[in-house]
Amino acid sequence: MAIRKIRTIGDEILRKHCKPVKEVTPRINELIEDMFETMYDSNGVGLAASQVGVLKQIVVIDVEDGNQYVLINPEIMETSGSQTGPEGCLSVPGKSGTVTRPEYVKIKAYDADMKLYELEGEGLLARAICHECDHLNGDLYVDKVEGELEDVTPDEDEEGEVEE
Repeated sequence: MAIRKIRTIGDEILRKHCKPVKEVTPRINELIEDMFETMYDSNGVGLAASQVGVLKQIVVIDVEDGNQYVLINPEIMETSGSQTGPEGCLSVPGKSGTVTRPEYVKIKAYDADMKLYELEGEGLLARAICHECDHLNGDLYVDKVEGELEDVTPDEDEEGEVEE
């Protein structure tokens, strides 16, 4: 496993559409492992493959609910409700902004074994799923920010919440 370089805003790869994954190869498995390691090293809760320079529809998420989520070729099937709150991104370091996202989301995706499954999420998990799926389409949260981007102080985490 290795920590990969996270691409930051201004890098044109972040604005490109990712391509579907046809099969999970040893290289894809290595990418997924590296994405988790990179995400944890940067204290993130989600990471899309495009953020490490790979234009594949792969997302990893860990919102500290006891699960590590691997979403390959994810497709949002249903959303409801709304939540408005601070959001940050590993590709937009040192900044956060207020974004409205669905409170609930239901997706279908493939896992690391290319088995199709459905996932429902609320709250932070729903926010992370929507945020990371946006990356696969070349969209960044800064496009959805209500008001201005704000500087994140060192005692805040990537979600804009103050750490204890």
